[in-house]
Amino acid sequence: MKETIFYIILNIKTADGVESVGKFFIGNDPYTANKIFQGLKGSGKVDEKTMLSLELTESVNGLPVNIKMISCTLEELAENCRIVTKEVFKVLNMKEML
Repeated sequence: MKETIFYIILNIKTADGVESVGKFFIGNDPYTANKIFQGLKGSGKVDEKTMLSLELTESVNGLPVNIKMISCTLEELAENCRIVTKEVFKVLNMKEML
């Protein structure tokens, strides 16, 4: 049976290239993962000038697949961390109630 896990990964552009510096586990449900990611602040325009980016990643049997990516400002990143934390809290607590 294939195990699917969704993450939101925080990337920062450095002098050496793009570094992943944070990772939020957002569950196993694709609908919920997409809904959370769609609620984030930022722009779908991601290019070589992008300093901060978030990517929705699906991991199937340990192999990562990038689904969507957005760029964001530092202020948007702060808001996005709040949004993701709040939504993951809800998802994890709803799972406990079932």
